[in-house]
This record gives sequence, C-alpha cells and structure tokens, in this order.
Amino acid sequence: MALQDIVEQTVAGLGYELVEIERSAGGLLRITIDLPWNPGEEQFVNVEDCEKVTRQLQFALEVEGAEYKRLEVSSPGIDRPLRSDKDFERFAGQMVDITLKAPMGAAADGQVAANRKKFRGTLERADAGGWQIVWSDEPTVKPGQKVSKKREPAPLRALGFALDELKEARLAPVVDFKGRKPKAVGES
Repeated sequence: MALQDIVEQTVAGLGYELVEIERSAGGLLRITIDLPWNPGEEQFVNVEDCEKVTRQLQFALEVEGAEYKRLEVSSPGIDRPLRSDKDFERFAGQMVDITLKAPMGAAADGQVAANRKKFRGTLERADAGGWQIVWSDEPTVKPGQKVSKKREPAPLRALGFALDELKEARLAPVVDFKGRKPKAVGES
C-alpha cells in the first residue's frame, strides 16, 4: 500500500482531514492534519489531536513497513496552504497570499506590472463562479504615522483566477497581538 493511502486512511479513520504529507532530508516524515470543516463552527487542532494521530500512524506505518526515521504530526498553522475548492470556500473573505504559475502579462490592462506573480489580498468568490483576490497597493501606515485626510485612498483591484493557474495559495499570516475582540451583541 502506498504511503499516501496509509496516512489518508489512518487520519480519516480518526476523524481528521489530511492537509499535507512532506518528506524531508534525514528521514523526516511531516504530516499536517486539520479537523473537518463545518460552516459556522471553527475548531482547531490541539496537541492531544496530534499526539493521538502520531501514535496511530506509528503503528500503521510499522505494520506496512514504511521507511522513515522521524514522524512529525502538526496543525496547518496560521499560514496554511489552500489546495482544494473546499479550502477556498472555507476561507473566503480572509487575507491570502497567492503565487501564479505564470505572470499575468497584459491581462490587467497595465494596472499591474506585467511580470508580477505574487498577490496578497482578500479571497472572494468571482461572478463567473471562479475565485478572485481583491487588494489595494496602498502602503501600510506605520504606528504613529500621520495620514492626511485629503489623501485619496488607492483603488481596489481584483484579479480573477482558476485553481489550475495557481502555483501556491496560503492564508496570509495576520497576527493581532491585542487579543481577541469581544463578540458583538447578538453573536453566539
């Protein structure tokens, strides 16, 4: 049985979703897991989940005779990769970083450099049923910097794309050190 199949069956059997399998130099086998997505309910993988999957995978990989020296099971993290349409659906409205396989060329009517491949913006569903990223090229304001009220904001731009045009897509690691915001009245 192939390594991919062993890991997928074991992870799914425990009620988790396989995000990624990575083999590194020195015999490291890195498995990334997540909890299945239920709209309206956000759950996160914790240490106990990783420990449970690690124990079961060690047993399954030994039985199948898979070669590895060290096994590492982890959560996807704040910069998780987005691969399937289901991932894009789950994280619509979030900040993402995308890298195109090929530069966009003249498709943007000169609004963006013809050789640009990387974009950071908000992931949205496009009108045609595909996906788009919406961004502004306005520079970020540094803490304490004064901004003129007369300054015109940079226009929002949108780029539509198909999943097969992407080299890589990840959640943008946006960290807020001020803590969680209190829930608004009426939120549950």
